[in-house]
Amino acid sequence: MTRTDAILAGSAKYPKPTGSVFQYVSNESVRRSSLKYPRDLLDSVVYRVGLLACLRSRKLNGQIIGVMITASHNPPDDNGVKLVDPMGEMLESSWEAHATTLANAIDDNALLQAYTQIAEDFKLKPEVQPRVVYARDTRASGPHLVAALVEALNATDTQSTDYKILTTPQLHYLTRCLNTKGTQYEYGKPTEQGYYEKLAAAFTTAMQGKSFSGSVTVDCANGVGGPKLAELIKYLPSPSEGGLEIKVVNDDVVQPDRLNHLCGADFVKTNQRAPPSSAAAPLVRCASLDGDADRIVYYFLDSDSTFRLLDGDRIATLAALFIGDLARAAGLGEKLQVGVVQTAYANGASTAYVTNDLQLPVVCTSTGVKHLHHAATKFEVGVYFEANGHGTVVFSDLALKRLGKYEPRSPAQSSALNTLRALTALINQTVGDALSDLLLVEVILAHKGWGPKEWEQTYTDLPNRLVRVEVKDRNIFKAVDAERRLEKPEGVQAMIDSLVGKYKQGRAFARASGTEDAVRVYAEAGTRGEADDLAAKVAGVVRQVSG
Repeated sequence: MTRTDAILAGSAKYPKPTGSVFQYVSNESVRRSSLKYPRDLLDSVVYRVGLLACLRSRKLNGQIIGVMITASHNPPDDNGVKLVDPMGEMLESSWEAHATTLANAIDDNALLQAYTQIAEDFKLKPEVQPRVVYARDTRASGPHLVAALVEALNATDTQSTDYKILTTPQLHYLTRCLNTKGTQYEYGKPTEQGYYEKLAAAFTTAMQGKSFSGSVTVDCANGVGGPKLAELIKYLPSPSEGGLEIKVVNDDVVQPDRLNHLCGADFVKTNQRAPPSSAAAPLVRCASLDGDADRIVYYFLDSDSTFRLLDGDRIATLAALFIGDLARAAGLGEKLQVGVVQTAYANGASTAYVTNDLQLPVVCTSTGVKHLHHAATKFEVGVYFEANGHGTVVFSDLALKRLGKYEPRSPAQSSALNTLRALTALINQTVGDALSDLLLVEVILAHKGWGPKEWEQTYTDLPNRLVRVEVKDRNIFKAVDAERRLEKPEGVQAMIDSLVGKYKQGRAFARASGTEDAVRVYAEAGTRGEADDLAAKVAGVVRQVSG
């Protein structure tokens, strides 16, 4: 069978559902709810993304492309697929349109024509061997969708490796490791074990013999983060050896319908409360991962059992504070430019803290990892976190060279420098990684001698509320100014501005989801009641104009 015949035969097995329209959005994934059609709706999408992965690899002269099947924090019956470029970064933006084109080709012949056109446009050489690695999370629909992916890879004679069940950041890590193996940019051992070994070794070095104050309880959203965190713990020093005690909860991956149900980072952030299953005592550190373990938020109960959230803003400011302190202690304060990247979801108080107290530059970008990551690379050390807990720290090549070559002039400088160097290995610089970020936070708190209360007291958050509003068509909402204002529908922003003006320290915006027909409304104000009221009223405006 020729390659053309194989592509057509595979497409016939996984036809596009009539009436469905797909879009590759914000470098996240082609994702649609599969509540009523848990398999059929996405079969064709995954098959076609497999074709695109082949084309992308051929375009990059046979470098390895990653394919991850996951729907992150979405409900168990959703699923999706995303591509990973060779250095572990998100798919290049210009290729999103090609993903959308292939996903929406109306039939087998239209798909083949679109596939052939992309190959011709890029003058792809047929002799180049495409290579792909892939993995999935714990969703029940995963194995079926993997079969569709494999069909496409076989049809295009793509060399591939199945890494089975992984967290999304682990696949990003492996993709980069495989592509840099044997080069001066070698990132690590290209195995799951290598991932654990790298994090554990860096964590131990970064600790510099500091001690931990109590344990940390980690809610794994009943997703893939549960078994992977349990595996990582095996590589870390045990509590009896002076290591960190990590208590794992919500790690049930046997019952897929429990994924993200009343637990996980999105639940905690959106509802501003701990998961019902949480039984943590006051002042005990708690953290929640999302379904594919690429985001994390912390929280604790105050002495009077009041819930306190330590979200992505808090993690970003903590990391920026610590890295800035280490750079100065190492004698590199003037030689490492540290900057913070945020989105419109960042609490206004966090922005003021970074600007006024840490005296570091802050850049605001549109929501989406591609925007934050790109802006972070403009700094020598770029810290980026979305308020939802997705983020990382990126060290430029220049920063890494300076850290590698710098000669400390005292034992104190040497200690700070060693910790900084360890952080460059501890932090997964390819993408936000909840497991890596968990260890980063714990290192910083140990060095500072802080508990969650001391961390929270660095600044006072403005009360805020995030509301999800279901709409018929999210595409009618067009945002500008880093998604802080709505350009369309016309007149809506004026209505929001009018509402905001009635509240002290009020701020609000509405942004269409990139993955579902919903609009997320964020509001903050001087008091909890005002923030809730402002959010409810802006949500009312969204419902009104959406019909």
